[in-house]
Amino acid sequence: MSGTVQYTVRRLAGQAEMEAALALRHEVFCREQGVPAREEQDGRDRDGRHLVAVANGELLATCRLLFVGPTVQFSRLAVARSVRRHGIAAALLELAETEAREGGARRLVLHAQTYAQSLYEQAGYRPRGRVFVEANIEHVAMERVL
Repeated sequence: MSGTVQYTVRRLAGQAEMEAALALRHEVFCREQGVPAREEQDGRDRDGRHLVAVANGELLATCRLLFVGPTVQFSRLAVARSVRRHGIAAALLELAETEAREGGARRLVLHAQTYAQSLYEQAGYRPRGRVFVEANIEHVAMERVL
């Protein structure tokens, strides 16, 4: 896709979108980044609230929120290669913050791949601790107090 991408961010709706979200995550994490499928599929998807970006019936991006008391874990952010750098990840982060606040959370936490740390910093997240390796990829824990 070239030019401006018109999309909507919202909660995932239905089994077909869930399957599309899992397929996108597999493409991004397993195929592009080499994450083992057993690590990408951690068994927590049923417990999560999934957000998506869609355009013309096509799922462009997804992420997952796990609510644990006053904390929400933001994870599994995947954006289709063809629409990266169009603000979709930032839009999902903004919706995640709204969902977290509405759910009574006081903070959002995540493990950012280090190459994407600035995306999260621009959304108000701050690093916590040192860089660590998860699924053979450098990450940093980050937090946003709500």
